[in-house]
Amino acid sequence: MGTDSNFELSTGNVYPAIAVPWGMNFWTPQTGEMGSGWTYTYNSRKIKGFKQTHQPSPWMNDYGQFSIMPVSDSLRFTEKQRESWFSHKSEVVTPYYYKVFLADHNITTEIAPTERAAVFRVQYHHTDNAYLVLDAFDKGSFVKVLPKEHKIVGYTTKNSGGVPGNFKNYFVLKFDKDIDLAKTFEGDKLLDQLSLESDHSGAGIKFATEVKNTSVEIKVASSFISIEQAEQNLNEVAPYSFDEIKKKAKEKWNSTLGKIQVSGGSLPQMETFYSCLYRSLLFPRMFYEYDATGKAIHYSPYNGNIEEGYMFTDTGFWDTFRALFPLMNLVYSDMAYKMQEGLVNTYKESGWLPEWASPGFRNIMIGNNSASVVADGFQKLGDDYSYNIELLFEALLKGANNTGPISAVGREGISYYQQYGYIPFDVGINQNASRTLEYAYDDFTIYQLAKALNKSDSIVEFYKKRSLNYQHLFDPETKFMRPKLASGEFIDDFNPIDWGRGFTEGNSMHYSWSVFHDIDGLIGLMGGKKAFIKQLDTIFNAPSTILPRKNGRGIIHEMREMQVANMGQYAHGNQPAQHIIYLYNYAGQPWKSQYWVRETLNRMYKPTPDGYCGDEDNGQTSAWYVFSAMGFYPVCPGVDQYVLGAPLFKEIKIHTDFGTNINISASKNSDENIYIDKLQLNGKVSSRNYLDFNTLKDGASIKIDMSSTPNKKRGTSEKDTPYSLSKTN
Repeated sequence: MGTDSNFELSTGNVYPAIAVPWGMNFWTPQTGEMGSGWTYTYNSRKIKGFKQTHQPSPWMNDYGQFSIMPVSDSLRFTEKQRESWFSHKSEVVTPYYYKVFLADHNITTEIAPTERAAVFRVQYHHTDNAYLVLDAFDKGSFVKVLPKEHKIVGYTTKNSGGVPGNFKNYFVLKFDKDIDLAKTFEGDKLLDQLSLESDHSGAGIKFATEVKNTSVEIKVASSFISIEQAEQNLNEVAPYSFDEIKKKAKEKWNSTLGKIQVSGGSLPQMETFYSCLYRSLLFPRMFYEYDATGKAIHYSPYNGNIEEGYMFTDTGFWDTFRALFPLMNLVYSDMAYKMQEGLVNTYKESGWLPEWASPGFRNIMIGNNSASVVADGFQKLGDDYSYNIELLFEALLKGANNTGPISAVGREGISYYQQYGYIPFDVGINQNASRTLEYAYDDFTIYQLAKALNKSDSIVEFYKKRSLNYQHLFDPETKFMRPKLASGEFIDDFNPIDWGRGFTEGNSMHYSWSVFHDIDGLIGLMGGKKAFIKQLDTIFNAPSTILPRKNGRGIIHEMREMQVANMGQYAHGNQPAQHIIYLYNYAGQPWKSQYWVRETLNRMYKPTPDGYCGDEDNGQTSAWYVFSAMGFYPVCPGVDQYVLGAPLFKEIKIHTDFGTNINISASKNSDENIYIDKLQLNGKVSSRNYLDFNTLKDGASIKIDMSSTPNKKRGTSEKDTPYSLSKTN
């Protein structure tokens, strides 16, 4: 699902990740050339290798990657020589197991993963010339063949940024067959030597075989610490056969996916739900290992040292603060706690919190949304898990009031934000309107955390006041957020459907609603609920027109994805718009949210290679589906509420790491019955348009009567609306 993508149009921009939940390493068949971000595309016809990958997206590309490719008859070692035709008809793809027939080599390859290791089973058909190529890739690599030990060891340094100068991914391969012949290669030059350190190193070996149908088992592990630690990580697979590792990986996925059980939907809906849940459980990945004593240690992608404790990476908070981390906090809190510990270590080792990590700081996207991740995490986890939240609060204050070592860390333009209450359009800082709106929300989450930690009234009130800075950009004439000059005047020549011009990967129609924490305040600015509803309706009723960007840059893929989706100016394929559907709940028309949620679930997601409507983005777009299919969504991470939509399935059972169960029953649910007629929470009728976190955490029974016609009396009063900051004043 989502692998049929390219540079011009994304339908997910993902690859088949053969892994276990949150595993340090993934494996994937490699159809793209070395260094291409599009490592696997569904329409490709040839496989060049099986790559250990840490790639979060094609736009971020990969790091620490190397590939393994079995070949037959002769030692064909370059990508072009060794690539083989394959067919999806002879390909088996699951999260825990991969199998494919390599037609040009007459070889069947199978892979089963663990967190830091994997086992390959390679069947060489009708040949006694069984070869294997290990490609450590370019930009600095090392290989060494140890025939007597049945091993290849080495390292790769290939990366796309975000690493210290001493970065290496060390690997060890162990074979169950003797090595009959061994060579190394440098680029396209084959060498008669067993060890090589060069820009582009690799190794080719021939197995000693006595029959024409030979099966070889390869156990492989890697480490960001050392070859010795890679050997330690090999213990994850060393005592087990291929089938045992495959079984363990399957069981791990079933237990993790099984935390949410759904029934009473169609087969495509079930396939889509669990495909999305699978994608929600890959990132952020573990970036830690266990030493010989069982202690968690990690190579720091921030200072280059070996440090104790947890570390996670490969996530962009601009995307994932919205739904991915809230899903973790509600259902997978044991792992969410470790992720907060990882953020503590990040701050200790770098002096900052990341906004996009892969594996270290990456200079991309905007905002200071680590504040949301930390604040929502503590609100949901703080009563049950202990970690250094005071140090994280210190990190939030530093990030909220300083520019960082790169523009994507800390707050770019903070001096203007402090001076004006917004970042002006004409001071040379791009995406200024989006930054202002996100900073205001991030200030709100700091305000929430400051209250929870009983900080001084001056700190609490300071961030509460700054969280209202969104008001500076509201234009009462157009009723949209509009970039503003340092003079206090709004920019001229404003069109709310113009992409760019102060906004990040979107336009004002998308970003005007990025006031997650104070929708009631936004309603007031727009002139009341009727005006607010009218403006919301405009998004879905408008033509899906895209205009050439005024900065002279071309049409980006996000624009095209909105255009072809045919949902007006609603751009579900990118994150800034994904909460908009739920905002009808704040203005007394929850049935419109219920309608558009179902429309989006049905139209924007399919269990097919083109199954997403834009970049999947490290679990965020998938987590939207998971939440929405369950019937609720975290519009404002940092508060203890989830805003209602309507469930997709008749029965949903959530088994949380808190040891409690949430049971949701909607027995009359169907393609026609998409509206909530009545909702009972723990046996009592509720007209509220939201659910409380603590009610769910403690275990809840939710019974929903569904109808084909909207109930326009339910959820319409002021007491039924979700949290807004202005309502607490």
